[in-house]
Amino acid sequence: MTVVTNGGVDLYYEARGDPRPPEDADRAADTVVFVEPAGYGAWVWGWQHAALAEGFETVTWDLRGTGRSDTPDGPYEVRTLAGDLEVVLSDHGVAKAHVVGAGLGGMVALAHADRYDRAASLTLFGTTASGDRVDADALDSLFAPRDDPEALRASLRNAFGADIDAHADVIDEIVGWRREEDADRAGFEAQAAAMRSFDRSDSLYEITTPARVYHGVDDAVVPTEAGRDLAEGLPRGEFTAVEGGHLCFVEESAAVNDALLGAFERTE
Repeated sequence: MTVVTNGGVDLYYEARGDPRPPEDADRAADTVVFVEPAGYGAWVWGWQHAALAEGFETVTWDLRGTGRSDTPDGPYEVRTLAGDLEVVLSDHGVAKAHVVGAGLGGMVALAHADRYDRAASLTLFGTTASGDRVDADALDSLFAPRDDPEALRASLRNAFGADIDAHADVIDEIVGWRREEDADRAGFEAQAAAMRSFDRSDSLYEITTPARVYHGVDDAVVPTEAGRDLAEGLPRGEFTAVEGGHLCFVEESAAVNDALLGAFERTE
């Protein structure tokens, strides 16, 4: 484990894999950094780690307010979280990275690409350019106390498009991870406030990083059309609809992982 401090806030991150295989020394980026949705721990990216284990280094971190990172008083702002991401990448010595974010994490990825010069590409899931398009009730329904397994299980209904009762074993595992890694109420509310207050709808043209926008067709938190509009507003944006909900990258991990690998290879 590694801890870096930004403005007095301790941020926890982990890196796995080889950051620069000798035979690929000329690659533009071989590090992939993940930024999770509001309230969720880094467990949400577990399905992607295995797919990227060969040929890429992966970096996951706990946003302020989540897991092992500090939880300063909120509300937070997306630009603050983007600054946290920059500190993590700088501390780890990453010159360029593919930045993958979902929901709030996608907003952080956009803000980071705009302010800093480390993003080789953006991959965004369930993301919108404006917090006004976030369904506040659906967002709030994603939270549950970590000490209440039944509430954690029930709160997944708006995260997934599929019937969670049909996947009981997987859901039980997810509940266990959530009990260990998710944000508490204060952290979730501070992050949710950042998501709702974000607005880049009038300045997307300034973000010229190659961006692939994926969106679950059953996303209850951010409507699919908001993702489509985001891709259209980005100078180098591409849109792909994906089966599933706000966590479509979990539900459709096999297809998503194939797309990620292909996209990163094209970027290189």
